[in-house]
Amino acid sequence: MKYNQIKKSEMENLKTICVIPARYSSTRLPGKPLKDICGKPMICRVFERAKLAKSIAEVIVATDDERIFQAVEKNFGRSVMTRADHKTGTDRLAEVAEKFSDVDLIVNVQGDEPLIEADLIDELVAEFVKDENLQMATVATELREEDEMKNPNNVKVVVDKSNNALYFSRSLIPYPRNAGRAKVFKHIGIYAYRRNFLLSYSKMEPTPLEQTESLEQLRALENGFKIRVIKSDCRFVGVDTEEDLKLVNEIYRGL
Repeated sequence: MKYNQIKKSEMENLKTICVIPARYSSTRLPGKPLKDICGKPMICRVFERAKLAKSIAEVIVATDDERIFQAVEKNFGRSVMTRADHKTGTDRLAEVAEKFSDVDLIVNVQGDEPLIEADLIDELVAEFVKDENLQMATVATELREEDEMKNPNNVKVVVDKSNNALYFSRSLIPYPRNAGRAKVFKHIGIYAYRRNFLLSYSKMEPTPLEQTESLEQLRALENGFKIRVIKSDCRFVGVDTEEDLKLVNEIYRGL
């Protein structure tokens, strides 16, 4: 179900905010949220793109760094300061969710996705309108190059016939014993949660598979919750290196 196929009255009963967690430190690209993309800090570019989503009541940057906070505010965005001791982005997200008791859904957009598509955010929200029992949803895109499939930095996901995740892994899944029978999908770290589930999820103990793969979303699967996976053809260029940053600047100059 696409967002534009949903009645306005259905959406009005589902208040949604988008939260963008942002930390200053980065192993490969220190100060990443403030890196310049055609005249503006990257975190502000992500904010602008997310703001275009029709289903979102408000977009908020959640950070523990005063420099990021000031950069967002200076560019007419909204930012909130969060604790500095969070181990994961989900923990930071949950701290924000605690402050918004009137919200139904929380969409989590990564602060290094300056090409995030607003329509994709709307599609995520639409899944929760379609399925009132759904607690969590995310995104995947097809991988076509063999080196991308084998790269452990590209998290792979396999789904059932209803597009619910069966498993996430850094290894190549499914194993291609019979080549060409199943496509390989890369998981994109954009999530949507029902608020109450997010608060519970953030308090769950880490699970064995989560710790083995170092993939936090496996905690939900190991506890028996479904994760809906939207398949998208959107172009994703997450910024982790200077080369990524150069590519994104080139793309922005062509927009």
